[in-house]
Amino acid sequence: MALVIIAPAAWASEPPAPGKNWVTIVQDSPYWVSQGVYNNITTIRRWVLKERGYCSEPDRHILFDRRGKFLGYIQDGPTKQATQTLLNETRAAYAKKDRVTAWAPGGPGNTGYPFALSCSQPHVNLSEAVDRYLGRAEPDRLWGTWDDLNFASREDPGSLHQALLYVHKTRLSQQRLDLPDSLPRYLGGQILIESSANPQAHSIADAKGILQLSPSALSDCRIKPANYWHRLAQVDCALRLMQQNARNLKPAFTERFGHLPSEKQDKLFTLLLVQAYHGGVGRVVSLLEDEELSQPAAYFAREHENFSAGDILFGMIFHNLGRERLGLASLYYVADVQLAVEALCATQTLKTDAFCQ
Repeated sequence: MALVIIAPAAWASEPPAPGKNWVTIVQDSPYWVSQGVYNNITTIRRWVLKERGYCSEPDRHILFDRRGKFLGYIQDGPTKQATQTLLNETRAAYAKKDRVTAWAPGGPGNTGYPFALSCSQPHVNLSEAVDRYLGRAEPDRLWGTWDDLNFASREDPGSLHQALLYVHKTRLSQQRLDLPDSLPRYLGGQILIESSANPQAHSIADAKGILQLSPSALSDCRIKPANYWHRLAQVDCALRLMQQNARNLKPAFTERFGHLPSEKQDKLFTLLLVQAYHGGVGRVVSLLEDEELSQPAAYFAREHENFSAGDILFGMIFHNLGRERLGLASLYYVADVQLAVEALCATQTLKTDAFCQ
């Protein structure tokens, strides 16, 4: 890929005036632009999470278009305001050179278009998180009981990965779960992204533990405060919430996407469950049922052969950005979980395991 940097001082003439605001630009986009968007956004997030590619230096912003296609980057200015000015000048330059069909300035509380993503932001160290999840150091291994679960022993503790599989297998045998086969590995990926597999993770929003569950969610799972950080309890609660979300989502999903090939259905449903965990199942159901919000889903259901399962999910969200509190963070979360799954399945421990198949 060729390096793309634009120097505003080199412009021969004034750039075009900004057009519509970024929300209108998104909502006016034809649905076909979502073809390939899942891989494009995942590639950009890979640069951020792994500090490679165009994020090999932290003080940069990446710019990308409505297809998630990389356009270029800028070196950050000495202040936030200077960086925002550079971004807006670069946006205008892309419009002048017809690299985008429209542009909109960004600012405090305003996203701007083309979109920009800072390379310098808090993110998970995937290598350390994978080591912790796989219990490569003794302090990261666990044993204990929760409810009717009894995992490993003091003399022979297991990894968090083994604990997840144990809880899932037990609840499956008890017929408490009816989830896609791929769900456990995505839940493993969520553990990495939510907490870096750190059992003491605690967010400013008061989310707790390896799966960053809220006190209300933990209470719904009948977990007492003394056990909020209990890893078996956290996994058990997350699976229970996933099952509830699946039950609420399934009728609308089947109605909209029940004609898709089974493999694509399973992948899309799994990704929707990941999204529901992040943003709430009600919001995801509205993308399938609401008269206005479901229009992208209706298109992708008709034209599904031209889009991957990931493209369909991202397209449903992208074409509703600015509505129902949907933002780019919704796309980034699912992309990050996908990257975490890939990191797990690239290890010698798991790459040939049924967990990754």
